[in-house]
Parts: sequence; C-alpha cells; structure tokens
Amino acid sequence: MTDSPGESLDPEAMEDRGSSNPAPGESIGGLIAARLGRRAALLAGAAALLATPAEAQKRAHSSGNTPDAGPSSLTFPELRHQIAEGDAVAEGHAIQTVIRWGDPILAEAPEFDPQRQTPEAQARQFGYNCDYLDFFPLPRGSRASDHGLLVVNHEYTIPGLMFPGLGTGNQARRRVSEAQARVEMAAHGGSVVEVKREASGWVHVRDSRYNRRITLATPMRIAGPAAGHPRLRTSADPGGTQVLGMLNNCAGGNTPWGTVLTAEENTNFYFSGEAAESGPQAAHYRRYGIQKQGAYAWAQYEPRFNLDREPNEPNRFGWVVEYDPYDPASVPVKRTALGRLKHEGATHAVSADGRVAFYSGDDERFEYLYKFVTARPWNPADPAANRDLLDEGTLHVARFEADGRMRWLPLVHGEGPLTAANGFASQADVVIEARRAADLLGATPMDRPEDVETNPVNGRVYVMLTNNNRRTAEQVSPANPRPRNIHGHVVEIIPPGAGTAAVDHAATEARWEVFLAAGKPGVDPGTQYHRATSDQGWLSCPDNCTFDSRGRIWISTDGADDAAGIADGLYAADTAGPGRALSRCFYQAPIGAEVCGPTFTPDDTTLFLAIQHPGESSGSHFDAPSTRWPDFVEGMPPRPSVIAITRIGGGKVG
Repeated sequence: MTDSPGESLDPEAMEDRGSSNPAPGESIGGLIAARLGRRAALLAGAAALLATPAEAQKRAHSSGNTPDAGPSSLTFPELRHQIAEGDAVAEGHAIQTVIRWGDPILAEAPEFDPQRQTPEAQARQFGYNCDYLDFFPLPRGSRASDHGLLVVNHEYTIPGLMFPGLGTGNQARRRVSEAQARVEMAAHGGSVVEVKREASGWVHVRDSRYNRRITLATPMRIAGPAAGHPRLRTSADPGGTQVLGMLNNCAGGNTPWGTVLTAEENTNFYFSGEAAESGPQAAHYRRYGIQKQGAYAWAQYEPRFNLDREPNEPNRFGWVVEYDPYDPASVPVKRTALGRLKHEGATHAVSADGRVAFYSGDDERFEYLYKFVTARPWNPADPAANRDLLDEGTLHVARFEADGRMRWLPLVHGEGPLTAANGFASQADVVIEARRAADLLGATPMDRPEDVETNPVNGRVYVMLTNNNRRTAEQVSPANPRPRNIHGHVVEIIPPGAGTAAVDHAATEARWEVFLAAGKPGVDPGTQYHRATSDQGWLSCPDNCTFDSRGRIWISTDGADDAAGIADGLYAADTAGPGRALSRCFYQAPIGAEVCGPTFTPDDTTLFLAIQHPGESSGSHFDAPSTRWPDFVEGMPPRPSVIAITRIGGGKVG
C-alpha cells in the first residue's frame, strides 16, 4: 500500500502516527552500509553506483551498447517516466482489461451499477482493490497458457471512490452507512475467475463452474498450533476453530501441490474499541497496531469488529490462508503454524530434501522477514499426504549480519527466551505473538519487507523492501548513506547450493547481497544499479516481483508518485550476466494506482497485472476522480482491474 502525505485514502497512512515496533534493533540500513563498505573494492563498477544518468549513458556508448538497451537481454523500448490519467506499456506491446471491480462472475450476479450497489450483488461480483494474482492452468496439472484460473486477492476498500457523496480522506471511511459498510465487507477477500485467450484477446468466463468469491461471510477452518487456543475463542465460535472470512489480503503464493496461499496483512485497521487502550490485551493490540479508533466504521455495524464485545476476534486474522482454486466448495484453512503478522506474500521453494520453505515479509517499518519450513517432504504422488503439511514445521525469523551472512532463527516454544517466563506457555502463544517472539530473538528490523519471491532459475530469494521514512541517523551506523530510506531497495538471499539442483532452502544459514537500491542516480544518495541504467530505468518503492522463464526479475512499485514524482510501474532487469540490475521501465500505471501481482503464463506470452486503487490521489473522490480508468465513461468511478499485456503479433513479453 502507498504512504501518502496528509490524510490519505489509504489506511496504511495511519501508520505514520508511530511504528508498532517500540524498540527496533540494528536496522537493515546500517547493515547495508557496513556490507557495501566492506565490499566496495571488490564490486565491479562500484565507482559508478552514484553515476548520473548522463554518465551512465556515456558509459553505455563507450562499451558499444546502445543507451536504449545497454547490455540488458531485455530490448523493449523504455517508457519515459510520467504521471497521466491512463496507463502505458512499452512499444510493441498491447494492454487489455480482463476484469474490473463489479464485473459479474457468479450466476445471477447483476451488471455493475455504481449508483445502486448492494452487499448481495458485490458478493457475486469481482471485488475491489485487486492485489495478488496467480494463474493456474486448465486442465489441472497442465502447462496450458491460453486457458486457466486467475486467482485474485481483494485487499481493501476506498469508500470515497466507491460511493457518491462521501468526500475524501479517512473521514470518508467513517461516514459510510451500514449498507455501504456491508458492500465493503463483500468487496474484500478474493476471487477465482476462469479466463481464456480467444482471437480478440483474454476474456473471463462468466458463470464458470470454477468461479468463486471469498468474502467476510465465507466459513473457514483454523488449523495448526493456535487452533482452539483460548485467545481465538469468541461468542460465535467457543471452540476457536472456525472463523468467517479473511481480511486485507495482500500478496500471496502457491504450493507445489497446487493450492493457493493468500496472506492477511493490515488487519488492525478494521477493529475499534476502548479495549485497545484499557483492556487486558492492550499491549498485544499495540504491538499489532490496533487502535481505539480504527480506519473503518465496521465496529458500529458488526459486533465482532468491536473490541469491547469480542476482544479475541483480531487474533483470528493476520494468518496465511490456504484453499484449492480448482474446487469452489473447498473450505479455506488458516494455517497458524506460519505465524500471525502483517503477511505480505507466502511464496514457496522446494529444498533438495523435498521439504518446502515458505517466505513471507511482515509489511511494516522495522518489522521482520520470516520463513516456515515443513517438517516433512511434500509427496508429488499422493496429494492427500500434503493436505495438512503446513500444520507441522518450523517458523524462522531472519537476522542479517554485516559480513554478508544471515541466520534463520527458529521461533520454537521452549527454546531461548520463548518460555512461560516471558509469556509463551505453548507454541500457540509463539505464533499468535510472532512479532514479540521475533523481538526477543533479536531479528533484524527491515524497511517494510513486502513481497518475497524465489527465482526459479538461480534459486536465489529476492526481498522487496519498499521504504522506511522513519529510520533516523541514530538508528543506523554512521556509514549508512540513507538514514531516511524513502525509495527502498531489493535484498538478494543466496541459500546454500543456489544455482544447483542441491539448493537448500531449509538451511538455517545463507548469504545476502543488495541487488538494487532504488531512487534516482545522481540525485538520491546511496542508489545502486547497473552503471548503464538510463534516466528512465531507475525506480522507487519496490513492492512485488515475479520472474520470467529466463530468470529475469520484474519489479512492480508502490508509492513512487509520492516519493519520486513518477507513476508507479513495472520494471524488468537481468539477475545475472552483464545486464544484472540494469532495470528498464516497461509499464506505467494511471494516476493514483499501484501495480501489483505480476504473473506470467507458463510460456511468457501474457503478463497479468493487478492495478490497484486507480484515482487514489489528493482531492480525488467518486464525484470528481482524478481518472476514470479503465472505462473513461462519465459517471463511472475508477475501477481496480486486472490487465493482460501481450506482444503485438505474438511472442514472449519483453
């Protein structure tokens, strides 16, 4: 989500009142400064890390490469940085809108009418603010690239852009009627939509037997160590094993056995009540950012979001949720063994011994990076054997060392400080209070760790660190070039055996490097790119990423408009070879929007993107939006949408 100045429509701006981590230790920024300082003499081209764009272009010419491509294997013509009402893609490619907020996807769903929205209609229509995307080929188990299921998360709602007459800012969230609040609840969650590539392009199959909406009314099972724990019991669920719905689902992932993992992120914004400050769980609420006055008005209309009536309800959110996209009747399961935090992503990597690692960031300033490793290998021949694989294993948190090593510290009850003496009576307490457990172990506070993805070609893990405008000079080493990391960076983790068939993602030690430090070279201190990066190739606020079949990284951004005065977009770069970290601008979003969930079809001929919160800019609201993308029809508000990018005439994207 975007950090906007003033009273933003985005609830994450409320975090500007203070971090939930009260005493962050040595930050990732200080370690980067120390790490880069030790290695400066060994890095090829290190003297060019702060080169101006003009110097970079001069070097590109002198090395025999055109300034348009340099040594990159990506040869598409770069876009120029802009902010505009519409979006744009590199020449030679085409954009198509596949599905928009409000489009009918279930049987008997009405056509979208922004003036006559109802909860019943929204529960059968495509939800709001799409984030995580994934493409599951049809038939199941195939490598089909022209027919499949799009799995989409719906992260949060912006009532000022959804409904007329509410105005702007967070106050618009609190002006909603009960009916509007229930539309918001139905617009959260997720969608599964069957899509096909036809002669005219991609279409979604209305009323497909696979289509599904997951909302706050969807029954879910709670599994793993926290299931049944007293802190998860409510008046509606005295057993603590069932919950309705999921909240604020941001990035996600999948499993080797073909299920979806969707991650609950900023769940704190939905709860309100005096208990946030005076109740027995006040300290616990504070560590997770829960406040007396939440961002939403839901507590007025739905008792379970009122802390004074249901003090345990927040503990039932903030988990990774698993479900089968091919079975609309499957019951989603909250896998508590993966810990409770503001999950951004839950992406897997299979280790050489068959155990599976799942990486996840905790998306807040000064929070941590996590990894869960299954206790048993997954079984490709027996799907039933994998059904509850995520309930047994070890959750770890990362500590980065200045010498380039990192350690994965196990969050296991009874080990180290995770004992009853510190308030952890069982593993359930550890996962419910994963943040506090990580504090006690001395994990490294990060600069908003968001998406974490594994490169399928080189086996390395890439962490998107979006920004941290609160890091002060006192919180980092004196050598840190950027006390206020407003542009973010990308960390590359190298597990043992990376690049071979024996890569060990289950290992408790690894190495790390800085792959890219964002911002404008020659203007923002401490930037790190390839020396041939052009004046259009630099980026700000990395958020999500994916990889094509050649192992090239595609990075989407969130917040570049505020941090750098450019539109959010999608950038591509090689991860190895002469073009390593030479980022190139491929796509730019409409004004106010961020770019989420980049995902390719198996053959790389289609790139799907989720375009979230178009029109979320200063002064923009339903009655006078800053853009009406993607419809550009008078009276139609901007609509979060999934788009498909293809190469004109066919072929691989990029």
